[in-house]
Amino acid sequence: MSGSELAHTSDIQHLYSNHHGWLRGWLRSRLGCSETAADLTQDTFVKVLLRDTSTTSIREPRAYLTHIARSLMINHWRRRDIEQAYLQALMILPEPESPSPEHQELILETLYEIDAALDCLPSDVRQAFLLAQLEGMKYRDIAVRLAVSEITIKRYIKRALVQCMLVME
Repeated sequence: MSGSELAHTSDIQHLYSNHHGWLRGWLRSRLGCSETAADLTQDTFVKVLLRDTSTTSIREPRAYLTHIARSLMINHWRRRDIEQAYLQALMILPEPESPSPEHQELILETLYEIDAALDCLPSDVRQAFLLAQLEGMKYRDIAVRLAVSEITIKRYIKRALVQCMLVME
């Protein structure tokens, strides 16, 4: 290990030992679940570890950790909401048509990836895509709802489809 790698590791250890308990408590108070709080606390420190920046330059370590943890927590809630919606949709299916557990897991992972891809898009683009795909609305009806031209809706849909295809590669 080089000197800079040792210093980075030492910085991370210092950050971890000084703030791990606090961060876990902060997450537990917001999540209401100590197991999930423990997982997200570890995920937060993994993100810190994977960053190339020195932790000694961080003026407010708790604010820094909170920022990362909040992002992970929001992602956790989004994934949970997607999973719950998917499971509710599965409950409607007759038993013989229900996918295998392995297939269900693949579908969930795909839904997470699509959600992440759509999250990167402007809200109008995302909304147009969801109205077309989930509501089955026609482009002209979406254009009226969003107060834009139909050609703009076509561009929005194309942009969203390209974004989803890029994620799925």
